[in-house]
Amino acid sequence: MSIDTQARPTGEPVVGTRMTGRSRTIAEADLVGFAGLTGDWHPQHVDSEWAGASMFGERVAHGMAILSYSIGLIDFDPERVVALRGLDGVRFKRPVPIGETISVEAVVREVREIDADLALVGFGWTVRTAAGETAIKASVQVLWRRDESEPPDEADPDPDPDMERTEEGDYLLYPGGLLL
Repeated sequence: MSIDTQARPTGEPVVGTRMTGRSRTIAEADLVGFAGLTGDWHPQHVDSEWAGASMFGERVAHGMAILSYSIGLIDFDPERVVALRGLDGVRFKRPVPIGETISVEAVVREVREIDADLALVGFGWTVRTAAGETAIKASVQVLWRRDESEPPDEADPDPDPDMERTEEGDYLLYPGGLLL
């Protein structure tokens, strides 16, 4: 695996801002490791002979592995990004074989205030091959801790209907019931 570093996004998110992540070269160990973690031992990923006779002509990475790796390639500030909130519209556009290098571009598409402390930030997410071909497209949403100096936006008085606070001030996320 090789990883190239990029600058960490900081400050308040602004619609239209583009972020470029690190790159990562996919290795055989990535396929075997992901198969072991998930139990997905489909021969397209782990059997060279079987995969060689397939429509792709070689072993390719699990699409979910590439999507998972891509989330870690954007160097989000852990003081800002509280949690991954959702993935929508995921499309696997082309296979990623062993030895391919992937990179990520994220574009801020939406910033919606939840309260004075948090915003829901939606990104257009594109995973590309070294040749610039699109491997995956998705929408990714994160909970973003707002700048303490940033006044709350009164334009959206209705907070996200899928979120509510417990008496302790923690957020419950629905559906799925994740307690932060």
